[in-house]
Amino acid sequence: MTDEHVFAPYVRTLGRGPGRSRSLTREEARTALGMVLKGEADPHQVGAFLMLLRYRGEDPDEVAGLVEAARDAAGLGDGTCTGAADLDWPSYGAGRTRDEPWFLLSALALAQAGHRVIMHGSNAFTQGRDVPDALGELGLRPATSRADAKALVAETGFAYLPLSALSPALDRLLNLRHLLGLRSPINTVCRLLDPFDTRAAVDGVFHPPYIDLHLGVAQRLNRPRLVVVKGGGGEVERNPAKPTTAYVQVGAERQELPLPALTAGKADSEGLLPVWRGEPGLEAATTTVIATIALGVLALGLADEPAEADRVAAEIWAGRRAIIA
Repeated sequence: MTDEHVFAPYVRTLGRGPGRSRSLTREEARTALGMVLKGEADPHQVGAFLMLLRYRGEDPDEVAGLVEAARDAAGLGDGTCTGAADLDWPSYGAGRTRDEPWFLLSALALAQAGHRVIMHGSNAFTQGRDVPDALGELGLRPATSRADAKALVAETGFAYLPLSALSPALDRLLNLRHLLGLRSPINTVCRLLDPFDTRAAVDGVFHPPYIDLHLGVAQRLNRPRLVVVKGGGGEVERNPAKPTTAYVQVGAERQELPLPALTAGKADSEGLLPVWRGEPGLEAATTTVIATIALGVLALGLADEPAEADRVAAEIWAGRRAIIA
């Protein structure tokens, strides 16, 4: 009789036959992913673990435990960056059919208005232009570490922290999609990391069923304020040509806010700088940026109603400076 691998019970719990398998408890999930991130699970077990989590469907308690494990492994509970930013902005979109990350201009405008923004992410699977490339056009750079991101936020009000710099181990798990051919719950985990323990956050999902999941996990983790939308490619980006809904959670209280369509145009310009500079003929892209600023306005509690959020967002955009950084 051979000794069973210490990680095997977690795979078995998820993979037993119908009526016998179950989701992991929050503590089981925290322990299991902690082992994975420490390299204590065999690679075969890791692939089975991730795909069984996906196949069973993501459970809020389970994902809360996964997020806690990821935060533990990345050292996010040490308090060194708590309060260093106001708004958490995850960017892990994939499948974008548009070229430009307009939401980046929205985040920068909010930062210039005095609302410190930490954006973190990985655009390894995007079909459009990724955030690091867009930052270069704007004369900005990604942060190289959490400490560097904290310094950038203190200096400019904004920082983009790649997942590869925040948590290389988590980044490797996320990139297993190249081998497995499917996203895993690690995508959800990354979006909910909140590396700076901010007082507010925005979050985008690609499929509407994930909205309740993200809100449920945030509630279990005692996140103070969160706005979730179905955005383009799963990014935090509002398409102003279509009505949509913002799901606002403050503590345990949830609210659905219908957001109206604002324009019939489509943002299709090439390059972010012309839009930032206010060059003519780019009204559709500009409206996309302002409409997305409104999501941050709602998350930060600067407005409670969509019309007021759109008004405040327009003021923030009008008040931006010519120089971004």
